[in-house]
Amino acid sequence: MELRHRALQVLCLADPEQKAAAALDLHAQAATLSIADSTPTLPHGTHDRDLPGRPERPELRRHTDMARRSPATPEGRAVLIHAIAHIEFNAINLALDAVWRFGGMPRAYYLDWMLVAAEEARHFRLLRDHLRSHGHDYGDFPAHQGLWTMCEKTSHDILARMALVPRTLEARGLDATPQIQAKLRQVGAPDALAAVAILDIILRDEVGHVAIGNHWYRWLCEREGHDPETHYGTLVTEYEAPRLKPPFNEAARRKAGFTDNELRWLQQI
Repeated sequence: MELRHRALQVLCLADPEQKAAAALDLHAQAATLSIADSTPTLPHGTHDRDLPGRPERPELRRHTDMARRSPATPEGRAVLIHAIAHIEFNAINLALDAVWRFGGMPRAYYLDWMLVAAEEARHFRLLRDHLRSHGHDYGDFPAHQGLWTMCEKTSHDILARMALVPRTLEARGLDATPQIQAKLRQVGAPDALAAVAILDIILRDEVGHVAIGNHWYRWLCEREGHDPETHYGTLVTEYEAPRLKPPFNEAARRKAGFTDNELRWLQQI
């Protein structure tokens, strides 16, 4: 079995539990698998627009059409956890897409992104189990596709992908998670505190995921002769990346490899 071809197969799976299990299994085998130089072809009759495989539910809406609900109520907390579970499900897809789509990278690149896919699968399972233990499931509430939209925009450019998905959109989670945890702690209900503990695990792992994105972004900038700090601003403008707003989790971002100059730049945009 070859890693990139199998990653594409897993990406095409629609059932969330099958996808999570397959991502974990592929990661367990990844170190022993060959890695093709040529990019795998899509299955017959499948087009880029058909990716990723996804279940019929949740209903997908535009970000602006998503209703906000207070975490002070049990249903509001379920909606919140569901939204995070959807982000983690998409993050499995993002990591698998990074593996199958982009050729010509060192072996370590593909193993790094398979690690990310496996950890995102674990996060998704933790959140789904939490929902199920409180009478809900993944798919019960609407969700949006913001992360995958940027994935589509950068499908032809690995440098833009590394700049604008892991170190931009996923890095927003480093900023948002402590704020979400603070609101849940304020509620103080047992399910809210259980969610805080799950978010502790996710935040710890996401620092590593953003660090992987930072590493390969800088590696690609060096290969292509770009200054990483100045070129990032160019890519943000070119691809119309979402504007990031404070407060920023500077400690987590530093652990993930952001420089002081990059943090200052964030404060100024």
